[in-house]
Amino acid sequence: MVRESAKTTKVKEAEALLETKRNAVKQGQDPTTQKISNPTFAKFSEEYLTAMELQKGHKNKALMVNQLVREFGNLKLNDFSVQLLEQFQARLLTHGLKSESSRIRKDEDVKCYKPATANRFMATLKHMFSKADAWGCCTEEALKRVRRVKLMKENNQRTEFLSVEQCNDLLKACDLVTSSRYLKPIVNFALHTGCRREEIVSLKWDNVDMIHSRIVLMDTKNGDKRIIPVNSNLMETLKGLVRKLHSPYVFSDEEGKRYLGGRVMKTFNAVCKRAGLIGYHLHDLRHTYASHLVMAGVDITTVSRLMGHKSLTMTLRYSHLAKDHLDTAVNLLADRMNGLTSQSLHINEKKELRYAA
Repeated sequence: MVRESAKTTKVKEAEALLETKRNAVKQGQDPTTQKISNPTFAKFSEEYLTAMELQKGHKNKALMVNQLVREFGNLKLNDFSVQLLEQFQARLLTHGLKSESSRIRKDEDVKCYKPATANRFMATLKHMFSKADAWGCCTEEALKRVRRVKLMKENNQRTEFLSVEQCNDLLKACDLVTSSRYLKPIVNFALHTGCRREEIVSLKWDNVDMIHSRIVLMDTKNGDKRIIPVNSNLMETLKGLVRKLHSPYVFSDEEGKRYLGGRVMKTFNAVCKRAGLIGYHLHDLRHTYASHLVMAGVDITTVSRLMGHKSLTMTLRYSHLAKDHLDTAVNLLADRMNGLTSQSLHINEKKELRYAA
């Protein structure tokens, strides 16, 4: 019996590898030997994207892979080195990608990526090489070299949020710009649910329960179902939307097509400019939702559930906003301890009077 690691945690992939080995034995081949094809990165990327079509977030991954192809397209998989990839990491932080640096532009216009984005590129590369090794497209040594490249330390947690006055200014600005009037329900929805952009634009009426005042999100970023209560403000917004019979989407254009994320972001930036809000992003409405919940005294655990965070660590970044709430908590403890001290003194006084008698 020959044992071999499938190099995957998925049962179906392991079973597929086992079936391949069995077929090789039936054809008189030695399954312990593996022929390494060593294709170019561009050629392998085609096979990789085809296999990943059903994976969550395939479109975003395809964009990233295509950018990597512009960098390493003609390079053979076995020719990747630690030095090459570490230089690529440094270039992302200083000069961006080849497709961008090839443009004629001023030095101050150079788009430098943050460590988090550089890590997403490296994570994609590592996953691609894991598959390449499993499919016999590269050597195990090439995989080890890629895995040896360390991810960068990330420090890009953004917690900017809008005040109540700024939220009102933003909603008013949606009415002032003709091309952005469709955005007002989306902005109000984001402020009262804390949903991500993709969760909003892909929301369907089937996920909205008007009777029980709740929204059920099945396809979230972390893969878990999330239930969001609908408050009175949000209920008015939903009731004010025209439900198109030819479209399943809550937010859709005249043709019933859902709004593209890029269009929403572009319109949001224009509205922010009109409202005098500089440096804010659409995702900051999610931070605004969480921040105001914490400042209203809602406990971190509840906020974490409403936000759909995998762990409390993500939610704890808002904990500094609960200063008044924390002060109230420790003051309650002080009152209790003072009460116990007063009670103890009262008992001692009774004892002293009894002994004196």
